[in-house]
Amino acid sequence: MVIPAHPLALTASRRLDERRQRALTRYYLDAGAGGVAVGVHTTQFAIRHPGFALYRPVLALAAETVAEWEGRRRASVLRVAGLVGKTRQALGEARVAHDLGYHLGLLSLGALFRATEAELIAHCRAVAEVIPLMGFYLQPSVGGRELSYRFWRRFVEIENVVGIKIAPFNRYATLDVIRAVADAGREREVALYTGNDDNIVADLLIRYRVRRRRRDGYATLRMAGGLLGHWAYWTRSAVSLLDRVRWPGRREPLADLLRLGVETTDANGAIFDAANHFRGCIPGIHEILRRRGLLRGRWCLDPGEELSPGQMAEIDRVLAAYPHLADDEFVKANLDRWLA
Repeated sequence: MVIPAHPLALTASRRLDERRQRALTRYYLDAGAGGVAVGVHTTQFAIRHPGFALYRPVLALAAETVAEWEGRRRASVLRVAGLVGKTRQALGEARVAHDLGYHLGLLSLGALFRATEAELIAHCRAVAEVIPLMGFYLQPSVGGRELSYRFWRRFVEIENVVGIKIAPFNRYATLDVIRAVADAGREREVALYTGNDDNIVADLLIRYRVRRRRRDGYATLRMAGGLLGHWAYWTRSAVSLLDRVRWPGRREPLADLLRLGVETTDANGAIFDAANHFRGCIPGIHEILRRRGLLRGRWCLDPGEELSPGQMAEIDRVLAAYPHLADDEFVKANLDRWLA
């Protein structure tokens, strides 16, 4: 499924804009997303700071909006809560998410930068006792840490691990996770989701064939979908993209899909500010949403978090180059209803 990483809607005074926060959730669900991820990097890790204290309110608002939508559509939506911090904090967030009806905790390990692998596994086991886990390989440039094949091999042995978001922006590290799942024999139990915004289409297309270590035969693995900040905008198009790549060759030539992948990566590079080590990533997402009326501004909780020099021109470039990637007409037709 498509799982957008949910941004944070703020007013000019940097307070939670509940109306537009709800509108974003409605947009994702009406666009066809199968789930939402809240309290993650795109939502801004600063929501946890005591001066803001927005973690529970933002998760609760999303859960309430999803429940209203489910009641009207008689459909179910996957709720994923971001979990961060050392064990005490992560356990507290897991309890909040569980109490609010979230199905999974997306567990970031960036705060345990100096922990040994054994300490990391103990941390994960403790949190998994509270809520089912989706592991998270977050790229180091935005707060993650390097994680070895050995770590992932032990991680997937945790019974309550049901998914992994693979987002190291590194092909070698991506393969470490895939090999670990195959070697553990859990490819039918652990859903793999791409978070590699620099390689979305190829990740979704590839069927990985892995010779098992210390087991007989081969395993075939495939990404089940994506949990992406890139899918926090142009979400309707993302749903169409996922449908198209499920059957390559039957609906359109593989070469056309690969070209679409290059275009998607180029657009993402501008919006995520790859040229400046992703410093303008969240403001870039906000800028796209602002231009379509879903947000009122690019404001982040940190007043210093803004677009990098030259990033606006890059955003203008990719919007002009790839209008087919956007879903502007869909947003325009429904925006008033989402804001009601």
